[in-house]
This record gives sequence, C-alpha cells and structure tokens, in this order.
Amino acid sequence: MADDINSLLPPSNEEYIQSLNAIMQGRIEKMNAFRAEGIEVYATGFEPNAHAADLQSRYPSESQADLEANPVACKLAGRIMAVRNMGKCSFAVIKDATGTIQLFVSRDAIGADEYARFKKFDIGDIIGAEGTLFITKTGELTLRVSAIKLLTKSLRPLPEKFHGLTDTEARYRQRYLDLIVNDDVRDVFYKRSLITAKLRNYMAEHGFLEVETPVLQVQAGGATARPFKTHHNALDLDMYMRIAPELHLKRLVVGGFERVFELNRCYRNEGCDRRHNPEFTTMEFYMAYGTYTILMDFVEKMVQTIALDVCKTTTVPWNGHQIELGGTWRRLRVREAVASALGVSEDRLSDRAFLEDAVSRLPEPLSRDDIARKSDGHLLMEIFEQRVEDTLIQPTFVYEYPSSVSPLARRNDQDKNYVDRFEIFVSGVELGNAFNELNDPLDQRQRFLDQVKKKLEGDDEANPMDDDYVQALEYGLPPTAGCGIGIDRLVMLLTNAESIRDVILFPTMRPLD
Repeated sequence: MADDINSLLPPSNEEYIQSLNAIMQGRIEKMNAFRAEGIEVYATGFEPNAHAADLQSRYPSESQADLEANPVACKLAGRIMAVRNMGKCSFAVIKDATGTIQLFVSRDAIGADEYARFKKFDIGDIIGAEGTLFITKTGELTLRVSAIKLLTKSLRPLPEKFHGLTDTEARYRQRYLDLIVNDDVRDVFYKRSLITAKLRNYMAEHGFLEVETPVLQVQAGGATARPFKTHHNALDLDMYMRIAPELHLKRLVVGGFERVFELNRCYRNEGCDRRHNPEFTTMEFYMAYGTYTILMDFVEKMVQTIALDVCKTTTVPWNGHQIELGGTWRRLRVREAVASALGVSEDRLSDRAFLEDAVSRLPEPLSRDDIARKSDGHLLMEIFEQRVEDTLIQPTFVYEYPSSVSPLARRNDQDKNYVDRFEIFVSGVELGNAFNELNDPLDQRQRFLDQVKKKLEGDDEANPMDDDYVQALEYGLPPTAGCGIGIDRLVMLLTNAESIRDVILFPTMRPLD
C-alpha cells in the first residue's frame, strides 16, 4: 500500500532539485552555504521605517547640503533588482512596495565578512539595510549602508534579465512575477484599490448602508445568466454561486433599509473574453423612493467624482478614444437608436416581419429557429447589440428596454411593452444597468412563470421561480430604483486597460496541464 501511495506522490525534494537548471541549483548551494555559517536565509524581525517613494519625494537632489548638515538615518527593505560591484564597494538597487532606491555598500562600512556575504546575494533576494541618506554626484538619492541583512533567499531568477515580463499568458498565470517586474501593472492595481475605496466613501456620504448578501444560494436569480452549481454535503443540498445580489438586496429594502449597496463578487458560468471573466466584481445599490432618471444623475456624478479623485481629470483615454466623462451624458432610447441605425422610422420596429428580416441580415444572423422562438423585444435587442453598441463611444445612457428582456424591471407607464431601465455604454462597452424595480408581486410572479417556461424550453440563463421573493413583495416594496456597476470595467476605463484580465489580479485561466 505504501509503495502504491509513493508512486502517486510528486518527486521528492532531492529529485526536484536535481531537475532544476544550473542557475537555480547554484542559488540553492549558496543558500546551504549561508545556513552552514549559521545565517538564517528566511529571517524575520527586521522592521523598515521608510519607503523608497516617500524618501525620493522628501529629499530631491537639491537637498544634498541639508543631508550633509543633518544626516537622516533610516531602515529600508526590498528586493534586489540590480547590483554593480566595484571592488571594495558596490551599488545596488532595491524595490519596495512604492518604488526603487539605491544603496551604497562598502567593505569599510560593514566589515569584510559581511561585505563578502553581500557579494553572494542574488538579484531577487529580499534584504534589509540600515544607514544614512546622501546624494551622489549624479544627483541620485542613496542609502549609505551601515548594516545589511538577508531576509529572503530567492531561488528562482527574475525573467528576461529583470527588464520585464512580456508574455501575456505568463503574466496572467504568474501575476506575482508580473507585479515584481512591471511597475505599470502594480500601478493599475493600486488604482483599482483606490477606486473601490472612493466608491465606498461616495456611497456612505450619500446615505447608503453597505451590506453583505449570500454567495451560496438555493437558487440563482437576479440576472439572466447560467450559474455555477455546487453541493452542500451536510444539508445534502444542491446550491448555486450567485449571479447577482439583486433579489437579496431588494429584500432588505422591503425590510426598511431605504438605501443599501454591496461591493460583491458574482459568478457566471460563461466564456472568457476581453470583457468577461466568470468571476467578477460589481457594485449594486438600491434607493427607495428613487427613479431610474434620478439614478442617471447620481451615477453620472459618481463616475465623474471618482475620475477626478483617481485620474485628476474627466478626460481619459480608452480603446483608442478620448473619453469625456464630464458634463451631461447623452441619453438615448433603445428604439430611437435602432431605428437610426437601420435608417427607418420607429413605427417599423413594431412590425414583426420587419424585425425578423432585419435580424436575418445582421453580421451574425440568428438561425430561423432562434428567430421564431425569440420575442419582438429579443429581436430588437439583437439588432441593438450588433448594430448600435459599438457606435456608442462617449458616455451614453440607453433607456426604455423591452419588458421581455427585463424580467425584474417596472413597466413604463406610457407603454407597457417597455420598462423604466437604462444601461451605460462607453466606447461600446456596457458599464452598468439600472431600472425602476418591479414591486407588483403578481406581475413579478407572472414574469417568473414566463422565465420558467423559457427554462423548460432549454434556456439555461432564464430565471427560476422565487416564491420567497414574491412573498417579500407581497409585504410591500416601496417604489425603488436600483443599479449595478461593473467594477472591473470601470477600472478598465479609468486605467486604459484593453482586457478585463489586466484589471483582475488572478483571472480565470485554463490549467496548463
């Protein structure tokens, strides 16, 4: 039995080391030599008291005289990115979380034994250094090292002689390496963190309560999407990863929380492309006694505020365009947009035969069976997606969607075939979705029934019946407007990212093996 288990185990450490290249084997030999001298190669207890970027901004080259008159002592820690050995002294560059700074290490300052050990350090090793600051003749802020300590031995060399990791696939799979060598990537994720912090502050300032709703749900609802399915062993119950938090958030509005929001992770069992990842982040918020037109103004101001805080401007580049987020955003009805794209009057869009013919002429036409099965509203939106979306470059609110594609939205008072809903488009990309919430429980129940019928007909993305949600509506949901913003796509916009994978630290990837 033991032999059977051993045959299934990965290689032993000895076998693994033998399989490594000469560079890594050499680093392991250095590590063992250090340990033989009693040096801890994975040390702790060194606490830096300064960061590179802070020092660089505080002491420009003009402050040389001040540093000579008033020496500044500090402790720095970081990863070695470059070394120039010059006999009895060396210059090294280390990188910490904020940037890089130069070290000057001399034998006279730290002693012959320590200097000899320092010269055995490798690019990628993480070290701690103490000393005083000075400015070199070339004007570079430098730490004159009086003590140095190896904190973490790096066994694997950095890529491409430390000038960058350019293979896109490798960057996504080894994000830790991408962050080490590509400063612009680190900046994107610092900016992402700032964006989410600013969003939270903005919502709190406007009276919204941040809440948390379940990720594991007995049935997935709140959006049109295929869910991930799992099983709860203790309850012997099939469950689903949430596709949206909407139905739980509206339950909270029923319960009396008039303004709620959630920054949440959602999971949809769909493909990966430039705009989609199966695991993604949204912010959904609900405003009792609000309307979707009020939310247009609210979202417009929110995005403008975040852009100014994070980018210091409302004019940002994205997808080859200069996007102007300031001012008043364009507002465009779905029917108006489609009619304009087809060069016809809006009246023609109520003709089923015309819609079927228009869909059959699209760049990616639907099959006859699909056309016959879909509602007029679905055909209208198929034309919109293929003929209109890519033309919406500057920020645009597209509103009044067909009710058949909006099962949770309130019907329009003037035309019951449409709902009070908008989506936000920038550079052809949808950034958000909002509507007046349907609060008529019997209308909602009928729309769930329509969705269940579609599911039985083979539509995996249709909503299930949610009797508990209908029951919540029967207690009374005040007139409410809600909105969901795609955080990943908002970060793409504000960082000029080409792919959603560029703004997700660990995007979903197919395994190498």
